[in-house]
Amino acid sequence: MTDRIRVEHLYKVFSDMPKAALQRLAAGATKEQVQAETGQVVGLNNVSLSVPAGAIYMIMGLSGSGKSTLARCINRLIEPTAGRILLDGDDVVAADAAHLRDIRRTRVSMVFQHFALMPHRTVFENVEFGLKLRGISARERRKKAEEILSVVGLARWGHHLPSALSGGMRQRVGLARALATDADVLIMDEAFSALDPLIRTEMQDELLRLQRTLHKTILFITHDFQEALKLGTRIAIMADGAVVREGTPQEIVTAPGSDYVAAFTREVDRSRLFDARSVMVDAAPIVVRADGTADRAGPGRAGRSFVVDDAGRLIGTIAEADLPRLQQGISARTLAAAGCATVPGHARLADIAGACSTGQPVAVIDDGGRLLGCVEPAQILARIAAPAATAPHS
Repeated sequence: MTDRIRVEHLYKVFSDMPKAALQRLAAGATKEQVQAETGQVVGLNNVSLSVPAGAIYMIMGLSGSGKSTLARCINRLIEPTAGRILLDGDDVVAADAAHLRDIRRTRVSMVFQHFALMPHRTVFENVEFGLKLRGISARERRKKAEEILSVVGLARWGHHLPSALSGGMRQRVGLARALATDADVLIMDEAFSALDPLIRTEMQDELLRLQRTLHKTILFITHDFQEALKLGTRIAIMADGAVVREGTPQEIVTAPGSDYVAAFTREVDRSRLFDARSVMVDAAPIVVRADGTADRAGPGRAGRSFVVDDAGRLIGTIAEADLPRLQQGISARTLAAAGCATVPGHARLADIAGACSTGQPVAVIDDGGRLLGCVEPAQILARIAAPAATAPHS
């Protein structure tokens, strides 16, 4: 997967004369030390990360960690002090004023925490605003606005003012405005933080639904680790202007690397974080060839062996007691029991626990019905119960 955004050694020092601060940071000084010695505030300290195309990349941390500063540096609402920001290889930091306007109008859109809607303009006019700045005709703007409002479930609200809408609906308008520009990158800065918990959950689900269709690259800023786990393809955790941990949600929960990161993970519902792939083991199936002959890959599990065809598609299982009958010329297809319990590889542990209630191993399959592995109750319980690791104390 190619990177849509690459941030390389990015610094932000809030000062007109940042050289002294940069020198101290390069020598290993902390944000607090730099402020004490120079009086200058460090917003970002040597941040490097890569955002794959089509990912929902979460930036999280406590207040003052630098996450919102990073978001605003990427489209230069805040000017970086040093470093590079590559958008499809194009250095945003080096862009002149005209090029930067083009980037903001066509390639990067932003969704804000408090909606940032124009209160005296209709929903249509709010959604059309970015297109109007680009010189798109009124007819084309309205057509696009209608399409996008339909996508976010607000097709009947175009002529209303924002004041007539609920908080969740207004945030959908903000999202629609960002989507209307057809920008490849969406920056969402605490976009759902101001919403009530129930509406926030609905908006998270809505974003995931839209992403399955639109495949945008989304940089999502949040202070909520549960939100990061639910939405994120990858997560970067920040503290004092620096990235202190980066990885998939599962990697961060299983190996936080520091007490600071581990503090975010302690209340995580592991049964809804980890999927079948994360706990499956080799199924060692019996492979039935097109001519009817069969090869056994390894010993069965819990008294049964899985059976697949020569394309790896699951046929069923055979009881260990029936295996000698294969040597008697009876077909593996004939012996394979129908109705073998199966789960998709992406199924969460909470959703597959019921399939394991018999105590028998359960087949993990892909979308084409091919056998990936199997899961057993012991593996599920071990994954759910495992405590988050912390960094060793020196």
